[in-house]
Amino acid sequence: MPAHDPAVQRIHARKNHCCYGMGLGVIILDDVYPGFPGDVRNASAYPFPVQYEIAEGVDIKKLVRGENKEALLEPVLAAARKLERMGCRAIAAECGYFAWFQKEIAGAVNVPVFASSLLQVPLAQTIIGDDRVVGILVAEGDELYDRHLTSVRVQLGSNYVVQGAKDDGKCPQFDSLWTKDLRPDIPMADYSKAEQDIISVAKGFAAEHTMMGAMVLECTGFQPFARAIQREIDMPVFSWSTLLDYAYSVAAHRDFYGHV
Repeated sequence: MPAHDPAVQRIHARKNHCCYGMGLGVIILDDVYPGFPGDVRNASAYPFPVQYEIAEGVDIKKLVRGENKEALLEPVLAAARKLERMGCRAIAAECGYFAWFQKEIAGAVNVPVFASSLLQVPLAQTIIGDDRVVGILVAEGDELYDRHLTSVRVQLGSNYVVQGAKDDGKCPQFDSLWTKDLRPDIPMADYSKAEQDIISVAKGFAAEHTMMGAMVLECTGFQPFARAIQREIDMPVFSWSTLLDYAYSVAAHRDFYGHV
């Protein structure tokens, strides 16, 4: 084995970038709760480098349910700019509802921005054809607005359907992590119970829409269970994991080794 990567022979500074060999920068909510491996908040399961930056003062309640979302823009942009200065090759975010700010973040930095798993909806629509629908499974269905969709180029009224996984208390383990009015002083969740709940919701969603050809998981906390969901509904499943794997491959394309 060579002592170092032979492709790296000469190095030079990138303008205003303080760190090198960076991967994805992730804007994190200013909230205290744990995430299972696979959750965007849990750094342990990534196959590439990640760097977190907190959007100061932006918590789940303000981002998802808050009426004055424009007040959140400056701390979100500050976090994005900090990650870019750190040297991150691309920027993502912790919650799918950051779709609200996709255009603003992308316009504020000079690296690609993947603010929401919802960016994958147009791709999912394209690969399944116009006669089938994409199921968009979000955390809270009544808090998904037109702007969340149009900001990521989803055509309103096109072949998609939406359901909230937490609506009507169907996923109490997630409420125990994320919902300020319902979670305990120390947010916690049980993996097996959370998996059972989200699978039940996803299966019911797919069964209700028999022409569903793919499912997009909006929430960053859903992808630890994405494979289990896919085993049950037997269709393409898009999650934050598929988005971030793609984001990193775009920002730092891999080399190829093989034979002919």
